[in-house]
Amino acid sequence: MAIWLANSLLKRKPRRHERRERYGASVQKTPCAFLGRSSLGTDTTRTSILRIPGIYAPDRDGGTPKGRLLKGTPVLQKQDDVYTNHIHADDLARACLAAMWRGKPQRIYNVSDDSGMKMGDYFDFAADLYGLPRPPRIPRSTAQDQLPLMLLSFMSESRQIDTTRMKKELRLKLRYPTVKTGLLASVQAQMFK
Repeated sequence: MAIWLANSLLKRKPRRHERRERYGASVQKTPCAFLGRSSLGTDTTRTSILRIPGIYAPDRDGGTPKGRLLKGTPVLQKQDDVYTNHIHADDLARACLAAMWRGKPQRIYNVSDDSGMKMGDYFDFAADLYGLPRPPRIPRSTAQDQLPLMLLSFMSESRQIDTTRMKKELRLKLRYPTVKTGLLASVQAQMFK
């Protein structure tokens, strides 16, 4: 059994200006071309590919949006905002185990929570939760002058990930079904330490 973890943005062909182009292009071909195949071209390993969005983990450095909020990094204004997807690290670990035991051969699973939030709303919620100022909102037209290229590349994507296969085939019930419940649980845990 092999499990391959891939960024959920790798479905599209990377654009030339993106710094992750070399990484994305090679990873995009690897699972389909190599995993689960022997040198003779026969199936030898049952493989599950887990496509994952932004991972958050309150117990690791940089695992929450707090650092970005403290820097005051802007987000897109509401009319330009994009959907963002998340998964708590504990739920991702549980998804890996579920895929090992219940994953069908050579299947791709989208592993994400059910937040359905736009990026600005996510950072507004986090700012309110941490008692920090909400990030400034800027139009897309000026974002290129104010934001790093890597961050801009994520803001050029807006998709809501369908996790039906994860729920039905892997029978995975997330401990943190939304990013709100995950971040709220982490703040409550810190209060009682």
